[in-house]
Amino acid sequence: MKVFITREIPYIAVELLKKKNYDVKVYRESKPIPYSLLKKEIIDSDAVISLLTDKFDMEMIDAMTRCKIIANYAVGYNNIDVAYANKKGITVTNTPDVLTDSTADLAMTLVLACSRRVIEGVNLMRGKKFKGWQPKLLLGIELKGKNFGIIGAGRIGTAVGKRAAAFGVNILYYDSRVNQELESLGANKVPLNSLLRKSDIISVHLPLTDNTFHILNKERLHLIRENSVFVNTARGEISDEKELIKMLGTRKIFSAGFDVYENEPDINPELYHLKNVILLPHLGSATDDARNAMAKLASDNVISVLSGKGAITPV
Repeated sequence: MKVFITREIPYIAVELLKKKNYDVKVYRESKPIPYSLLKKEIIDSDAVISLLTDKFDMEMIDAMTRCKIIANYAVGYNNIDVAYANKKGITVTNTPDVLTDSTADLAMTLVLACSRRVIEGVNLMRGKKFKGWQPKLLLGIELKGKNFGIIGAGRIGTAVGKRAAAFGVNILYYDSRVNQELESLGANKVPLNSLLRKSDIISVHLPLTDNTFHILNKERLHLIRENSVFVNTARGEISDEKELIKMLGTRKIFSAGFDVYENEPDINPELYHLKNVILLPHLGSATDDARNAMAKLASDNVISVLSGKGAITPV
């Protein structure tokens, strides 16, 4: 059995696969594998462990004549035409749960850093511009008593809600279903437009689908109340990034934290000039614990499918 891994991930993945005597090949360049090379490599592969940067469209899937599973090394899977893969008899899996806490931690890190203008403070100190305590220096926002809006109350959104509750916020959430865990914390399920109008802090946790692309369009973004904090650790394409930049530039939004971008890895250069923005390089699951667990789960899915037992976490 041949398994192709599209980028270097924690070695536990290779180790587990080799224990099963699989022929494992890893693309070891630091940049995403070119589409044409990926297509060449997967022709005779029985399984592929992929990244979000790898596009599996109909053309790519048609070339996978032997493949039984695409194990995506991510919780998202918008890089894969799942319906077509399933039609072709290829199982698609992801890595849910194991990166929930790391991503939720990062979302709260951004919320706190944006609210208290941490990066502006760091830059002031590094620029040797601190002249002593001042009563109006870098005034921020306290969380206690504020409305904390969670857009998408899945695993990660729920974990963020639990963390936010400790700060004494009022939790509002938008989701297609009632979330009992959040409701037990006193959270209220509200329509999206209502959440945007009422929230002082907004944290985005929706998956990217045809229905969620630009769900936060220009009209909805302008429902956001003045001096709010906006954080996105989900997918950049969920919001109209250009409109967000305009709003941040005019201070319609107090501050924003981005871990994801609409045209990632290309970053809109206007973001670099905004002092009230924190930019991170897609670090949501970037902990040793999460990344190792993701690698193990992806490999376990491959082993399970190739052994005829079915997927552990099918999409």
